[in-house]
Amino acid sequence: MSTIRGCPKQGSEFVDFAISGEVANLYSMITYQLKGPTGLSALQPTVLPDPEPGPRDVLVQSMAWSLNYRDLAMPAGGYVRNDKVKQNPPLVPLSDMAGRVIAVGSDVTKFRVGDRVMANFFRDWVDGDLTSEQIGTALGGAIDGVLSEKVCLPDHGWVKTPDSLTDFEAATLPCAAVTAWHSFELGQLRMGQTVLLLGTGGVSIFALQLAKAAGAKVIITSSSDAKLTKAAEMGADETINYKEFPEWHERVLEITGGVGVDHVIEVGGAGTLERSLASTRVSGTISLIGILTGRVEKNPSMMPALFNRITVRGIYVGSRRMFEDLCRAIEINQISPVIDRTFAFEEARAAYEHLQSGKHFGKVVIRAPE
Repeated sequence: MSTIRGCPKQGSEFVDFAISGEVANLYSMITYQLKGPTGLSALQPTVLPDPEPGPRDVLVQSMAWSLNYRDLAMPAGGYVRNDKVKQNPPLVPLSDMAGRVIAVGSDVTKFRVGDRVMANFFRDWVDGDLTSEQIGTALGGAIDGVLSEKVCLPDHGWVKTPDSLTDFEAATLPCAAVTAWHSFELGQLRMGQTVLLLGTGGVSIFALQLAKAAGAKVIITSSSDAKLTKAAEMGADETINYKEFPEWHERVLEITGGVGVDHVIEVGGAGTLERSLASTRVSGTISLIGILTGRVEKNPSMMPALFNRITVRGIYVGSRRMFEDLCRAIEINQISPVIDRTFAFEEARAAYEHLQSGKHFGKVVIRAPE
């Protein structure tokens, strides 16, 4: 007889029990799945067979995962009506994980057993412009994600972990950090420019770190003075509490001498876009990333974008090439991701609930069983 650790009993409760050796060889991996669009109650652990890598595949033992705002939407069926979400649940959630290679296919030359790696958000977006087919390979949405003890992806779906980062830190990079990098790459951020960041979530905090490494000035908003103090300690040059300044764009213009900022990392969506437009200089750039404010009754006017020649560009994470460029910048500048709190694998639902509470500063991480 053999013992499987943590096999699911009910909900997210785990137990140990003895099974025959034959069954143990077939079923030895625990994977979380979203069983349907019913909220966090749909998140259930399941025992599945170990993946078997094909000739071009890499099998990885997961060491850590991290959560993004997107992951809160998936238990309810996705972002919005046209979001590409895997049909016919169950869906394995999450896009962000780091681990160690435990097997490679016969045709794999880029990785070896023992390498530390991270999953690429879009499995098949290696470089160039994003295509519709590549959107259909978004982990934890269009296809199964990575909240599993072992993950098998094609070799082009992995990126080597920077030597300077722990597995916990590396697990925070694939979505939020790559999104921030993509925004600045397209916006051509230069030393001495000014960046406006909305809130202190994962993308904004990575953008703060990258902007300061690039020699830019950073203005950041939040409703929490405590979070703004932490942001200032990380290098933010100006902070704005948007509860104190509901018309926060006026404060941005005051800080910039009436000119406006060069770049806005816009994570709020329709509810904040008009103020972001009002905060941006002539010929500036807004990277449209998130929908944190949800739906609004009235669509924002885009006339300021027209009259001030503002570029509003949608950013949807990034390619593997961008991810690899980001990793080099992280090592050169010795950037350490900010982790708010870690949860055990068995506490995955509690990790979701903590992110949902909005109390976090930086990333929420799930650690693999020891």
